[in-house]
Amino acid sequence: MAKRRAVISKKECVACGCCIKVCPRAAITVPFGVCAEVDYGLCIGCGKCAKECPASVITLEVNDEAK
Repeated sequence: MAKRRAVISKKECVACGCCIKVCPRAAITVPFGVCAEVDYGLCIGCGKCAKECPASVITLEVNDEAK
């Protein structure tokens, strides 16, 4: 399991899909076009989505479950 994981601010996400395009593991989806969601079983914490997000609503946090 990854030591870091992407966390998306659901209140601020505009569902643009930029994060989906850069995720190497296809861990991000936008169900119903409302807000992006991360599948933590697939997320490797690489940070590409956070760098690409034009609204800067994706952060990387320490994954406490990875210990």
